Amino acid sequence: MSRAFGVAAGLDPAVARPLAARCEELGYASTWSNDHPGAKGLETLAEFAAAAPRVELGVGVIAIDRTPPQAIAADVERVGLDPARLWLGVGAGFSEKPLTAMREALPQLRAELPGVRLVLAAMGPKMCELAGAAYDGAFFNWMTPEFAAGAKEKVAAGAAAAGRERPPIFGYVRTAVGPDAVERLAKEESFYRELHPGYQSHFERLAEPEGTVGIAAPDAAAVQDALAAYDAVLDTVVVRGLASGSLAAMSAVAEAAAA
Repeated sequence: MSRAFGVAAGLDPAVARPLAARCEELGYASTWSNDHPGAKGLETLAEFAAAAPRVELGVGVIAIDRTPPQAIAADVERVGLDPARLWLGVGAGFSEKPLTAMREALPQLRAELPGVRLVLAAMGPKMCELAGAAYDGAFFNWMTPEFAAGAKEKVAAGAAAAGRERPPIFGYVRTAVGPDAVERLAKEESFYRELHPGYQSHFERLAEPEGTVGIAAPDAAAVQDALAAYDAVLDTVVVRGLASGSLAAMSAVAEAAAA
Protein backbone atom coordinates (compact mmCIF):
# COMPACT_ATOMS: atom_id res chain seq x y z
CA MET A 1 0.00 0.00 0.00
CA SER A 2 1.15 3.51 -0.79
CA ARG A 3 -0.38 6.94 -1.04
CA ALA A 4 -0.07 9.57 -3.73
CA PHE A 5 -1.39 13.10 -4.01
CA GLY A 6 -3.35 14.47 -6.94
CA VAL A 7 -4.48 17.86 -8.19
CA ALA A 8 -6.34 19.40 -11.11
CA ALA A 9 -4.26 20.23 -14.16
CA GLY A 10 -3.32 23.85 -14.57
CA LEU A 11 -2.35 24.45 -10.96
CA ASP A 12 -0.30 27.64 -10.69
CA PRO A 13 3.41 26.71 -10.91
CA ALA A 14 4.02 28.93 -7.88
CA VAL A 15 1.79 26.51 -5.97
CA ALA A 16 2.60 23.27 -7.81
CA ARG A 17 6.35 23.33 -7.14
CA PRO A 18 6.32 23.89 -3.36
CA LEU A 19 3.32 21.56 -3.04
CA ALA A 20 5.26 18.77 -4.78
CA ALA A 21 8.25 19.38 -2.54
CA ARG A 22 5.98 19.18 0.52
CA CYS A 23 4.45 15.94 -0.73
CA GLU A 24 7.93 14.50 -1.13
CA GLU A 25 8.73 15.49 2.48
CA LEU A 26 5.49 13.86 3.65
CA GLY A 27 6.41 10.54 2.06
CA TYR A 28 3.98 10.39 -0.84
CA ALA A 29 5.09 7.83 -3.42
CA SER A 30 3.93 9.87 -6.40
CA THR A 31 2.21 13.08 -7.40
CA TRP A 32 -0.62 13.12 -9.95
CA SER A 33 -2.55 15.53 -12.11
CA ASN A 34 -5.70 15.01 -14.07
CA ASP A 35 -6.00 16.23 -17.67
CA HIS A 36 -8.82 18.27 -19.13
CA PRO A 37 -9.58 20.49 -22.13
CA GLY A 38 -8.47 23.59 -20.28
CA ALA A 39 -5.03 22.37 -19.17
CA LYS A 40 -2.58 19.58 -19.86
CA GLY A 41 -1.78 17.30 -16.95
CA LEU A 42 1.69 16.60 -18.30
CA GLU A 43 2.58 20.27 -17.96
CA THR A 44 1.57 20.20 -14.30
CA LEU A 45 3.68 17.07 -13.85
CA ALA A 46 6.68 18.92 -15.28
CA GLU A 47 6.34 21.43 -12.45
CA PHE A 48 6.15 18.60 -9.93
CA ALA A 49 9.17 16.89 -11.46
CA ALA A 50 11.33 20.00 -11.15
CA ALA A 51 10.58 20.42 -7.45
CA ALA A 52 10.41 16.81 -6.23
CA PRO A 53 13.01 14.66 -7.98
CA ARG A 54 12.51 11.54 -5.87
CA VAL A 55 8.78 10.92 -6.34
CA GLU A 56 7.17 9.27 -9.30
CA LEU A 57 4.71 11.11 -11.53
CA GLY A 58 1.25 10.20 -12.76
CA VAL A 59 -1.37 11.67 -15.01
CA GLY A 60 -4.89 10.38 -14.57
CA VAL A 61 -6.16 10.36 -17.14
CA ILE A 62 -5.65 11.58 -20.71
CA ALA A 63 -8.62 10.93 -22.99
CA ILE A 64 -7.39 9.42 -26.24
CA ASP A 65 -10.32 10.77 -28.24
CA ARG A 66 -9.02 14.25 -27.44
CA THR A 67 -5.26 13.56 -27.39
CA PRO A 68 -4.16 10.59 -29.53
CA PRO A 69 -1.02 8.58 -28.74
CA GLN A 70 1.28 10.51 -31.09
CA ALA A 71 0.24 13.81 -29.50
CA ILE A 72 0.71 12.39 -26.00
CA ALA A 73 4.24 11.30 -26.91
CA ALA A 74 5.00 14.75 -28.34
CA ASP A 75 3.80 16.37 -25.10
CA VAL A 76 5.93 14.07 -22.95
CA GLU A 77 8.99 15.02 -24.98
CA ARG A 78 8.11 18.72 -25.09
CA VAL A 79 7.83 19.09 -21.31
CA GLY A 80 10.90 16.94 -20.71
CA LEU A 81 9.45 14.20 -18.51
CA ASP A 82 11.56 11.12 -17.77
CA PRO A 83 9.57 8.13 -19.07
CA ALA A 84 10.93 5.95 -16.28
CA ARG A 85 9.22 8.15 -13.66
CA LEU A 86 5.89 8.32 -15.44
CA TRP A 87 2.62 6.47 -14.88
CA LEU A 88 0.52 7.55 -17.83
CA GLY A 89 -3.20 7.05 -17.36
CA VAL A 90 -5.35 6.87 -20.47
CA GLY A 91 -9.09 6.62 -20.97
CA ALA A 92 -11.68 6.46 -23.70
CA GLY A 93 -13.22 9.87 -23.05
CA PHE A 94 -16.29 10.31 -25.25
CA SER A 95 -15.43 7.44 -27.64
CA GLU A 96 -18.52 5.70 -29.00
CA LYS A 97 -17.05 2.25 -28.33
CA PRO A 98 -14.84 2.75 -25.25
CA LEU A 99 -13.63 -0.82 -24.81
CA THR A 100 -12.74 -1.22 -28.48
CA ALA A 101 -11.02 2.16 -28.48
CA MET A 102 -8.77 1.26 -25.56
CA ARG A 103 -7.95 -2.19 -26.87
CA GLU A 104 -7.03 -0.84 -30.29
CA ALA A 105 -5.05 2.11 -28.91
CA LEU A 106 -2.67 0.00 -26.85
CA PRO A 107 -0.24 -1.08 -29.64
CA GLN A 108 0.19 2.53 -30.77
CA LEU A 109 0.60 3.73 -27.19
CA ARG A 110 3.36 1.15 -26.70
CA ALA A 111 5.06 2.17 -29.94
CA GLU A 112 4.87 5.92 -29.28
CA LEU A 113 5.73 5.80 -25.57
CA PRO A 114 8.49 3.25 -24.97
CA GLY A 115 9.43 2.90 -21.33
CA VAL A 116 6.27 4.62 -20.07
CA ARG A 117 3.97 2.62 -17.81
CA LEU A 118 0.45 2.74 -19.21
CA VAL A 119 -2.49 2.75 -16.80
CA LEU A 120 -6.03 2.21 -18.02
CA ALA A 121 -8.97 4.13 -16.57
CA ALA A 122 -11.36 1.36 -15.61
CA MET A 123 -14.78 1.54 -13.99
CA GLY A 124 -16.88 -1.16 -15.67
CA PRO A 125 -16.11 -4.90 -15.45
CA LYS A 126 -14.92 -5.33 -19.04
CA MET A 127 -12.55 -2.36 -18.84
CA CYS A 128 -11.19 -3.70 -15.55
CA GLU A 129 -10.53 -7.05 -17.21
CA LEU A 130 -8.73 -5.35 -20.10
CA ALA A 131 -6.56 -3.42 -17.66
CA GLY A 132 -5.61 -6.66 -15.96
CA ALA A 133 -4.93 -8.47 -19.21
CA ALA A 134 -2.91 -5.92 -21.16
CA TYR A 135 -2.05 -2.66 -19.37
CA ASP A 136 0.59 -1.84 -16.76
CA GLY A 137 -1.99 -0.73 -14.23
CA ALA A 138 -5.65 0.04 -13.61
CA PHE A 139 -6.97 3.40 -12.50
CA PHE A 140 -10.21 3.54 -10.53
CA ASN A 141 -12.30 6.67 -10.10
CA TRP A 142 -15.37 7.54 -8.01
CA MET A 143 -15.61 4.25 -6.13
CA THR A 144 -16.40 3.26 -2.60
CA PRO A 145 -13.99 0.78 -0.98
CA GLU A 146 -16.59 -1.97 -1.38
CA PHE A 147 -17.12 -1.25 -5.07
CA ALA A 148 -13.38 -1.02 -5.62
CA ALA A 149 -12.93 -4.46 -4.10
CA GLY A 150 -15.25 -5.94 -6.71
CA ALA A 151 -13.52 -4.06 -9.52
CA LYS A 152 -10.18 -5.32 -8.25
CA GLU A 153 -11.43 -8.89 -8.65
CA LYS A 154 -12.20 -8.15 -12.31
CA VAL A 155 -8.70 -6.79 -12.87
CA ALA A 156 -7.28 -9.94 -11.27
CA ALA A 157 -9.50 -12.13 -13.44
CA GLY A 158 -8.32 -10.38 -16.59
CA ALA A 159 -4.70 -10.85 -15.57
CA ALA A 160 -5.25 -14.54 -14.78
CA ALA A 161 -6.91 -15.15 -18.13
CA ALA A 162 -3.91 -13.57 -19.84
CA GLY A 163 -1.46 -15.63 -17.79
CA ARG A 164 0.16 -12.69 -16.04
CA GLU A 165 0.43 -11.14 -12.59
CA ARG A 166 -2.18 -8.60 -11.65
CA PRO A 167 -0.88 -5.11 -12.41
CA PRO A 168 -1.02 -2.41 -9.71
CA ILE A 169 -4.29 -0.65 -9.02
CA PHE A 170 -4.46 3.09 -8.44
CA GLY A 171 -7.52 5.06 -7.53
CA TYR A 172 -8.57 8.63 -6.95
CA VAL A 173 -10.15 9.27 -3.58
CA ARG A 174 -11.59 12.78 -3.51
CA THR A 175 -10.69 14.25 -0.15
CA ALA A 176 -11.86 17.47 1.45
CA VAL A 177 -11.06 18.59 4.98
CA GLY A 178 -12.58 21.25 7.18
CA PRO A 179 -15.89 23.04 7.68
CA ASP A 180 -16.70 23.24 3.95
CA ALA A 181 -15.66 19.65 3.16
CA VAL A 182 -19.16 18.30 2.54
CA GLU A 183 -19.97 21.09 0.09
CA ARG A 184 -16.67 20.68 -1.79
CA LEU A 185 -17.15 16.94 -2.26
CA ALA A 186 -20.78 17.35 -3.34
CA LYS A 187 -19.86 20.00 -5.91
CA GLU A 188 -17.08 17.90 -7.40
CA GLU A 189 -19.21 14.78 -7.56
CA SER A 190 -22.22 16.51 -9.13
CA PHE A 191 -20.11 17.58 -12.11
CA TYR A 192 -19.01 14.02 -12.88
CA ARG A 193 -22.39 12.34 -12.35
CA GLU A 194 -23.70 13.80 -15.61
CA LEU A 195 -20.43 14.23 -17.54
CA HIS A 196 -21.08 11.47 -20.08
CA PRO A 197 -22.98 8.15 -20.35
CA GLY A 198 -20.09 6.15 -18.93
CA TYR A 199 -20.11 8.12 -15.71
CA GLN A 200 -23.91 8.06 -15.57
CA SER A 201 -23.90 4.27 -15.79
CA HIS A 202 -21.13 4.05 -13.23
CA PHE A 203 -22.95 6.12 -10.63
CA GLU A 204 -26.12 4.11 -11.26
CA ARG A 205 -24.18 0.92 -10.48
CA LEU A 206 -22.71 2.50 -7.38
CA ALA A 207 -26.17 3.39 -6.08
CA GLU A 208 -24.72 5.72 -3.45
CA PRO A 209 -26.38 8.92 -2.23
CA GLU A 210 -25.22 12.03 -4.05
CA GLY A 211 -22.24 13.77 -2.53
CA THR A 212 -20.98 10.78 -0.56
CA VAL A 213 -18.43 9.06 -2.84
CA GLY A 214 -15.11 10.12 -1.39
CA ILE A 215 -14.07 11.68 1.88
CA ALA A 216 -15.46 14.82 3.48
CA ALA A 217 -13.91 15.03 6.93
CA PRO A 218 -13.66 17.62 9.69
CA ASP A 219 -10.03 16.91 10.56
CA ALA A 220 -6.95 14.79 9.87
CA ALA A 221 -7.94 12.01 12.24
CA ALA A 222 -11.22 11.49 10.39
CA VAL A 223 -9.40 11.56 7.05
CA GLN A 224 -7.05 8.80 8.20
CA ASP A 225 -9.93 6.65 9.43
CA ALA A 226 -11.72 6.96 6.08
CA LEU A 227 -8.60 6.37 3.98
CA ALA A 228 -7.83 3.14 5.84
CA ALA A 229 -10.70 1.39 4.04
CA TYR A 230 -9.26 2.39 0.67
CA ASP A 231 -5.74 1.38 1.73
CA ALA A 232 -7.04 -2.15 2.23
CA VAL A 233 -8.16 -2.41 -1.41
CA LEU A 234 -5.97 -0.21 -3.61
CA ASP A 235 -2.25 -0.61 -4.18
CA THR A 236 -1.92 3.17 -4.38
CA VAL A 237 -4.52 5.56 -3.01
CA VAL A 238 -4.30 8.80 -4.97
CA VAL A 239 -5.63 11.43 -2.60
CA ARG A 240 -7.32 13.94 -4.89
CA GLY A 241 -7.22 17.14 -2.89
CA LEU A 242 -10.38 19.21 -2.97
CA ALA A 243 -9.41 22.68 -1.81
CA SER A 244 -8.86 26.15 -3.13
CA GLY A 245 -5.83 26.56 -5.37
CA SER A 246 -3.70 28.18 -2.69
CA LEU A 247 -0.56 26.51 -1.39
CA ALA A 248 -1.81 26.66 2.19
CA ALA A 249 -5.13 24.98 1.38
CA MET A 250 -3.67 22.23 -0.79
CA SER A 251 -0.85 21.57 1.67
CA ALA A 252 -3.36 21.24 4.49
CA VAL A 253 -5.14 18.42 2.64
CA ALA A 254 -1.82 16.75 1.78
CA GLU A 255 -0.71 16.90 5.40
CA ALA A 256 -4.02 15.55 6.70
CA ALA A 257 -3.95 12.60 4.28
CA ALA A 258 -0.26 11.63 4.44
CA ALA A 259 0.37 8.07 5.57
